[in-house]
Amino acid sequence: MNYYVIQYFRKNNIISEWLEWHFYQMPLFLLEVCKNFIAFSAYYFSIHLLFSTLLSPWKKYLWRYPKYFNLGEFFTAFLSNIFSRLVGACMRICLILVGLIIQVFLVLFSILIILSWILLPLLFLVLIITFLYGILF
Repeated sequence: MNYYVIQYFRKNNIISEWLEWHFYQMPLFLLEVCKNFIAFSAYYFSIHLLFSTLLSPWKKYLWRYPKYFNLGEFFTAFLSNIFSRLVGACMRICLILVGLIIQVFLVLFSILIILSWILLPLLFLVLIITFLYGILF
């Protein structure tokens, strides 16, 4: 055979193309999809923003301090502002925890999906052998 014909068939062998697609191109694509899901969840929960505003008042509820000296109103405003900041911190910590739990779940699910894709041909082969073994014996 001609050298160029042999190189063409080696290069365009359907089995080698499938192997390259299944074990190289598709896992890279799945990894990119998983990275997009993880980036979306980080953006959706705004974990960085929640950390940076951790001690901000809840829904910007603030009580103004009195303009004149009144000890009772001063402590009322002070304690109300402290309480508003504590409520804001508790809510933000809960949202941060939910966001981080979802991030961990997405990472583990991504690993499972990529490994499942890579091991899918092996599972198919095991099912064929099991089916043939059941018929023959």
